[in-house]
Amino acid sequence: MEGQRKIIAIIGLSGAGKTEVVEYIIERYGWPKVYFGEVTFDEMARRGLAISEENERAVREGLRSEFGPLVYAERVIQKIEPIIDTPHVLVESLYSWEEFMRFRDVFGSAFLVVAVHASPAIRYARLAIRPKRPLTAAEAWSRDRSQIENLHQAGPIAMADFLIINEGEREDLLRKVDALVRNL
Repeated sequence: MEGQRKIIAIIGLSGAGKTEVVEYIIERYGWPKVYFGEVTFDEMARRGLAISEENERAVREGLRSEFGPLVYAERVIQKIEPIIDTPHVLVESLYSWEEFMRFRDVFGSAFLVVAVHASPAIRYARLAIRPKRPLTAAEAWSRDRSQIENLHQAGPIAMADFLIINEGEREDLLRKVDALVRNL
């Protein structure tokens, strides 16, 4: 796959560290990104809704209910099109099995998935203190359950091409990311 353009999805449950991974790759390697959550935030802004876990979930699930399970994938693929000629494009936060399969269908072997994982206890502690959109343990559990049961997020995580365990210090995570990038 050397020299081949890659669409690289960085996925994981909330608090695992996927945003940290994406931001580091952008800063260090200059790769562009498309963020699945941007579809939610665009729609929330259009509706005039405040940012909250409850509103985010309602919009995520509502869009999928109204337009089908591939609405996010299709909107993100549209956002990728203008930057498709770059060597690598990061996709942050692909959620469902259906989205995973759509990306496989569209991008074939150029599509890779990196799952970032941390235990629930570590993720919930991180989520409680994050500066933007902090979550209580109950909210984090509810979000995990919703993403696993309603969005089928466990499938793409299980089928990831690469796995990064993020339960240590930031420097350890960044070393793992650098090793991953070298392997891509």
